[in-house]
Amino acid sequence: MSAIVARKVRAARLSILSNALLVLFKLGVGVVTGSVAVLSEAAHSATDLIASLIAFIAVRSADAPPDARHPYGHGKMESLSGAVEALLILAAGVYIVFQAGQALLRPREHLGTESGMAIMAISAVVNLFLARYLFRVARETDSAALEADAHHLSIDVLTSVGVVAGLALVRFTGISLFDPLVALIVAGFILHTGGSILRDAFAPLLDERLPQEEIRIIERIMTANPNVLGWHKLRTRKAGSHRHVDVHIQMDDDMSLREAHRRTEELEDEMRAALTNLHVVIHTEPYEEERTHQEQFHSSPSPPSEP
Repeated sequence: MSAIVARKVRAARLSILSNALLVLFKLGVGVVTGSVAVLSEAAHSATDLIASLIAFIAVRSADAPPDARHPYGHGKMESLSGAVEALLILAAGVYIVFQAGQALLRPREHLGTESGMAIMAISAVVNLFLARYLFRVARETDSAALEADAHHLSIDVLTSVGVVAGLALVRFTGISLFDPLVALIVAGFILHTGGSILRDAFAPLLDERLPQEEIRIIERIMTANPNVLGWHKLRTRKAGSHRHVDVHIQMDDDMSLREAHRRTEELEDEMRAALTNLHVVIHTEPYEEERTHQEQFHSSPSPPSEP
């Protein structure tokens, strides 16, 4: 196991442990106090626990080397795990809306607010530090699964603070309806986050191109290379933390095959140095020959360099 994978696995394990403890504490306090907001947060943390388990499995398998059945590797496991996590979050949001609706129709009196406020405040602090840690590891290792997990925990921080505010209102006003109303606000945050994560997870699964700033890096490298007389058919995509690029370039017709191969290898090395985990395939063509081919068979001049 590489150092990067080991670091991602450690972060995922920490997330599992934290979420498991928070589920137990929130569930216990929610049952004792009867607070639908605290119980809704327990359900939210339960989905986060499942999501953390999925992320743990994903980060262990996503960086497995290519094999006979998966020649492009297993990078999309991270995006797939993000999509599953998003669906779990959306399901939790729908469940919380249902529970809050029930509580609005049949308000509960005599909520135990002090213990609920305490556990939610502790949850907010724990998740704040854990989310910041996961975001840092996700950024440094380019892990989509850990980034999705960090987003979950960030929303937990906001919703925990919201639940504390709702319970405080119940405590000082005696109006128990504030509890399910805050739960509905929590559900709104959860549903919005789930939708955003689902959208982001599907982009790599549908082979969406790399971010524009990364494409510009590839373009600048080709444009600055004096041996590249033109280029076209640039295609990019991402699978987990692995970037894939293929492109057609044109070089001088009189350049020997050996020289063209050497120059192409140098160009590939330069691209790999500029972007981490880059897998690049370059098809090299003779410039004038390709121009003639385009004019004769495609009724167009040599393909221009893409903008």
